[in-house]
Amino acid sequence: MHKTLTPALTGKRVLVTGGAGFIGTHFVEALLEAGAHVRVPIHQRPMIVRDARVEQMGADLTDAADCLRVCTGMDYVVHAAGAVAAAGVTAGNPMNAITTNLVLTARVLEGAWSAGVQRFLVFGSSTGYPVTEHPVREDEMWSGPTHPSYFGYGWMRRYLERISEFAASKSGMGIALVRPTAVYGRWDEFDPKTSHVIPALIRRAVAGENPFEVWGTGNEVRDFLHVTDLVRGSLLLLAHHAVCDPVNIGYGKTVRIREVVDAILQAAGHGKAKVVFDATKPTAIPVRTVDTSKARELLGFEPSISLEDGLADTVRWYTERLGQSR
Repeated sequence: MHKTLTPALTGKRVLVTGGAGFIGTHFVEALLEAGAHVRVPIHQRPMIVRDARVEQMGADLTDAADCLRVCTGMDYVVHAAGAVAAAGVTAGNPMNAITTNLVLTARVLEGAWSAGVQRFLVFGSSTGYPVTEHPVREDEMWSGPTHPSYFGYGWMRRYLERISEFAASKSGMGIALVRPTAVYGRWDEFDPKTSHVIPALIRRAVAGENPFEVWGTGNEVRDFLHVTDLVRGSLLLLAHHAVCDPVNIGYGKTVRIREVVDAILQAAGHGKAKVVFDATKPTAIPVRTVDTSKARELLGFEPSISLEDGLADTVRWYTERLGQSR
């Protein structure tokens, strides 16, 4: 059954944590379009969206008092704040991202509970799923351990679902549990230290690297979802199914990394680059594909942006931004 965002979100008072970041920015824009009243806690990063309708409040979301203050008076919370790690979840020291996400989510849940928030959107992750060769279903999360490369991050996301379920069971707050696949799009993180695979590839393609080295065999299988579709699917879940029932929000189609590389190079006008795959370098899980039938049946959710169009738009946006910064 097809669901809509309006009038379900019209007039609702919605707190968007992380509203100055990549995914949060898109939530703010979508909520404003749906007629919601939006509040964004600001800590270190300034807002990307310049709109007088957005209420900004200075806050440190690791502080319980600040969390209660920003949640007070809100109907819903979209919890998009968190730390990101580089594409290699196996690289470096990922404890900062793990600890930050645990603390932020626990504190914001506590504040929302105390403030009497009606509904709360929390993100799990497809990194929490065990290894499968088929599109993984929501009920398979606890059927085995995570892939070894996601041991820390995947289990952290699993635990965030559990504490969200606990908060819902004790407070009566409705919880929307989203399990997204890999997300990309405008305003993504292009910093080499923190960027994921698609923005990392885009940055290097636009820079004209040649030869163009890619870690892995290129045959790794992924499900990449445009951020606009993630936000729409997540808000549909918040509005219509905030019952602690996890739902995969994904593209529903898979692609090999070598196909993504080719599409990005073509979009960047760098299609003649010599691509070199280095199978000796570490990569994460070889196959990750999710079953999106539940989102389709419950919400009528289907992605609206093709991977080809989404990649081309992201390359174009990044190129334009790079030109402006120069």
